[in-house]
Amino acid sequence: MSLVGNHQKKILVVDDALIIRKMIIELAMECGWEIAGEAKDGQEACDIYKSQKPDLVTMDMVMPNMDGLEALKKIREIDPNARIIMISAVNQKDKLAESIQNGASDFIVKPFDKTRLKALLGKILSE
Repeated sequence: MSLVGNHQKKILVVDDALIIRKMIIELAMECGWEIAGEAKDGQEACDIYKSQKPDLVTMDMVMPNMDGLEALKKIREIDPNARIIMISAVNQKDKLAESIQNGASDFIVKPFDKTRLKALLGKILSE
């Protein structure tokens, strides 16, 4: 378990697909993250971010109600230092570039490589 001071780092997992959320949560827990919550759309993500202030967010690009890019912008308004990893399908390169310009920390392309995601989660956890 990775502790900073006596604060275990928390992650918020945002994806409209339950199976993807569960997979990311499982990988994050294996890496030593505490789960701050999970959201199925950008609005829910913003609400949970405000109350939980997680150390990291994984954010799907395409979701109902509020997409990942809009949620990224709103969360960065709440917290300019928010760390957000965007998750997108292969055909969303323009949106990925826009998300990086808007402050995303990194990105993963679906279908993603669990090893890459685990390495990224481990790297951020140890920072």
